[in-house]
Amino acid sequence: MKITVIGAGAMGGAMAEGWLKAGVVEPQDITVSDPSPTARDRFAEAGVSVTADNKTAVADADIVAVAVKPWLVEQVLTDIKDSLCYDRQMLVVIAAGVASRSILRWIEKDGRTLPLFLVIPNTAIAVLASMTFIVPVGASEEQTRIVCDMYNKVGRTLVTEERLLAAATTLASCGIAYAMRYVRASVEGGVEIGFKAKDAQDIVLQTVKGAVELLQTTGNHPEAEIDKVTTPGGVTIKGLNEMEHAGFSSAVIRGLKAGLKK
Repeated sequence: MKITVIGAGAMGGAMAEGWLKAGVVEPQDITVSDPSPTARDRFAEAGVSVTADNKTAVADADIVAVAVKPWLVEQVLTDIKDSLCYDRQMLVVIAAGVASRSILRWIEKDGRTLPLFLVIPNTAIAVLASMTFIVPVGASEEQTRIVCDMYNKVGRTLVTEERLLAAATTLASCGIAYAMRYVRASVEGGVEIGFKAKDAQDIVLQTVKGAVELLQTTGNHPEAEIDKVTTPGGVTIKGLNEMEHAGFSSAVIRGLKAGLKK
């Protein structure tokens, strides 16, 4: 299988990096197209085929993944349309807020379109830990399986409806930044209560990792695990209540909902 990634920015670059690490493709089977020499050089050093010409990049691909800013999607797709093979290629578009009906209109040729997948990963894809949402449009079960397998090797996937993509973006793609803001705040707190910054970060990261693995392994609701460590009159419940008095849960929910506002 040959994959072309158009756009090697934060998301496209992380995606290509993750696929290479996971062995989804060998370096010689992936092509990265980007106007930036710096971005191209980074992948060329890994043995990846690189180019600044999107039309050349898509020629031999089985899957074409377009990972550019939303306002560039139409320009990129109309530019490569005549270079795409509608008999054998699949199209993956990673661009928040770009509707499938628009994409299908841009790539329509002689009444035909390609099997399309709207995909929203997050940047943890570079370390094989993405939460990726996939919306198949005009794709077969087998084609959907192929695309899901690609992303399952770099994290977890959920096949969902297009109407939920905006919510998925704020919950997982934006959400990774929200989780990191919690980590940052906890590290700062750790310094204030006596730890060196590096030690505080190591402690917080391992603690968050442990919380995630507990929930994923047990399948328990977070409150069930919280109940195990909150003794009557203890320090944990005092700390949790102070956070709630300051609006912790409300702030998280309001932040998520703010991401949905136009």
